Amino acid sequence: MPNIDNIKKYNHIHMLGIGGVSMSGIAEILNNWGIKVTGSDSTDSTIIHKLIENGINVTIGHDLENLSISDAVVYTAAISKDDIEITEAKKLNIPLIERADFLGELTKSFYETIGVSGTHGKTTTTSMVAVCFLKANLDPNIQVGGILDEINGNYKIGNSEYFIIEACEYVESFLKFRPKSEIVLNIDNDHLDYFKNFENINNAFKKYVKLLPEDGLLVVNADDENANKLNDYTKANCITYGIENEKANFIAKNIEFSNEGFPTFDVFKNGEFYEKISLSIPGKHNVLNALACISLCDYYKIDAKLIKQALVEFKGAKRRMEYKGSYNNILVYDDYAHHPTEIKATCNALMNKKFNSSWVVFQPHTYSRIKNLLEDFAESLSNFDNIIIVDIYAAREKDTYGVSAKDIANRINSSRNGNCIYMKEFEEVVKYIRKNAKPNDIVLTLGAGDITKLGPMILQEK
Repeated sequence: MPNIDNIKKYNHIHMLGIGGVSMSGIAEILNNWGIKVTGSDSTDSTIIHKLIENGINVTIGHDLENLSISDAVVYTAAISKDDIEITEAKKLNIPLIERADFLGELTKSFYETIGVSGTHGKTTTTSMVAVCFLKANLDPNIQVGGILDEINGNYKIGNSEYFIIEACEYVESFLKFRPKSEIVLNIDNDHLDYFKNFENINNAFKKYVKLLPEDGLLVVNADDENANKLNDYTKANCITYGIENEKANFIAKNIEFSNEGFPTFDVFKNGEFYEKISLSIPGKHNVLNALACISLCDYYKIDAKLIKQALVEFKGAKRRMEYKGSYNNILVYDDYAHHPTEIKATCNALMNKKFNSSWVVFQPHTYSRIKNLLEDFAESLSNFDNIIIVDIYAAREKDTYGVSAKDIANRINSSRNGNCIYMKEFEEVVKYIRKNAKPNDIVLTLGAGDITKLGPMILQEK
C-alpha cells in the first residue's frame, strides 16, 4: 500500500479548479484515502458530476465556507493570483500548494511511479501502458490527460504501488515528481512562451531523467536525436526503441496498414522476434508509441501475449483521431493535435486511410505558439486537400503577439494556390462543409481548444 504519511497530515483539502483533468484525479485519490476533499470550479462538466457522485462536495463558482475550514488549498496554475479564494486563503494563513507541487508529493507515496513524458504522444502512450497493466491485473493507479474508456474517465484508483501518470514538461512541472520509471517519447520545440528556446526545453528533460534512482528505468525513443542522448544523464537502466535506429533494443519491422490506417508490425527485442502487434488506432507515430509501451511493460514482466491483446483492444483516448460519425458517407474525425509535428503525424495517419478528399478545420492554440511556429504550421497543414482555419483559441494568453489565424491562411495560400479559407464562426464552417464535402471524403477537426464542438455540429446539421 502507498505510504501516505506526507499527505495524511491534512484532514481537509480544498481544491481550486477541481474539474481539471489532473486535479480531479488528485481529488479522487485523496478521497479514497479518507481525506476530506472539497473544491470549486468556474464551469460545470461531466468530470464535476463524477466527483459529486463519489461524495466530493464541489461548488460551481466560489466556496469560501469550505475553504475557511480547510487545512490546505491546492490550486491549478490557471487560477489567477487575485482570485477571491486565493486571496481569502492568504488572509486566513491557510497553506497554498500549486497542483504540480502537490502531485509531486503524491508520487512520493508510491514505490512504482511511472511517468510518461515527451512533447508529443503522452496521452496515447500513458493510456497504452495503463491498459496493459490493467490487462495484467496489476490494479494500477492511473492519471491520464484525456478520457479513456477503459477506466471510464481520466483517472483510476487502484490498490497497488503502481502509479501511472502523464508527466507534462510545461513550466517544468514534471521536475516536481518522484518517478521510479520514465518514458521519454520525444523532445521538440514547444511551450516557447515559457521555455523561450529549444535549449531550455532540452535541459528540462535532462533534469527530469536525473530524478531517476539507480535502480529505476528510462525508456527512450532512439529515433529522436535528443531523447536518445538522455541516457548520459542517469545511472538508471535504459531501454531504447525505434523504427529507424537499428541499434534500439525494441524495433518495429514489416509495418503494414489496413484500409482504416491501422498498423500491424513485427516487434524485435535485441534482434530476436518478440511478437506481431496490431493496433486499432492509425498512424506510424502510434507504432512508436506502442514500442515505448511494450519496452516498459516487458521490463515489468507483463507477458507479450497480454500486451498484444491489450493493444489491439485499445481504441484510443478521446480526441486522438477519434471517429465522431458520418453523414452521406462523409466521415468526421476529431483530434487534439495543436503543434506542427503533431499535425504532420495526424495527417500521415489520415493518408493511410482510404478516402476521396481530405478536409481539415484547424483551430490554432495560443498566440505565442503561432508566433513562434507560423511557417511550420503552414507547412504541416498544406498536405490536406481542403483547409479551413478558425480563430486562435487563446487559452491562458492575451492577444498581445500581433498574430492571427488569417496569417496561417495567408501563408498557406501564398504557396498552395488558395486552398485555405479563414472562417470566423463555427456555423459558417458547418454550412460550407455540408455544401461542399462529397461522399467518401474525410473531415477532421483539429486543435486543443473548443474545436471539438464542431464535429457534432456538422453531424447534427439538418
